[in-house]
Amino acid sequence: MKIKLSFFLLLTFFSSLISAAELINLSNKELIELQKNQNALIVDIRTEGEWSSTGTIPNSHKLQFFSPRGKYDTKKWLADLNKIKTSEDQAIILVCRSGGRSGKLGNMLTKQLGLDNIHHLSNGMMSWIRAGNETNTKCPTQFACK
Repeated sequence: MKIKLSFFLLLTFFSSLISAAELINLSNKELIELQKNQNALIVDIRTEGEWSSTGTIPNSHKLQFFSPRGKYDTKKWLADLNKIKTSEDQAIILVCRSGGRSGKLGNMLTKQLGLDNIHHLSNGMMSWIRAGNETNTKCPTQFACK
């Protein structure tokens, strides 16, 4: 009986390690490589005002998650995300201003919802801009911009 219990506990432990999704932190360089080599989807979760003030990472998609008051609708956001994904297993890179909101959302997606292949830009748009990387200040036609 003791051997069966030990085996069960060991099996449970290893299966949780294998299936545990984890948020992956990216540097600017790693973001560029992942998007270039794996067609990763860059999703800018900031607000319209933030998009307007700094621009966005080229080829990123604007998909606000948190409202200016911190509210969110996970179900609607995930439905909108699925509309822009090109494959079920496509890598997703979340971007916010400084990495805080994208980290929170990324952890929720991986730890609570069990989604795989979720990344976030560690220090957000501010690090992207400080590094002198290109930004897109034009409004893509598929979005309403002010």
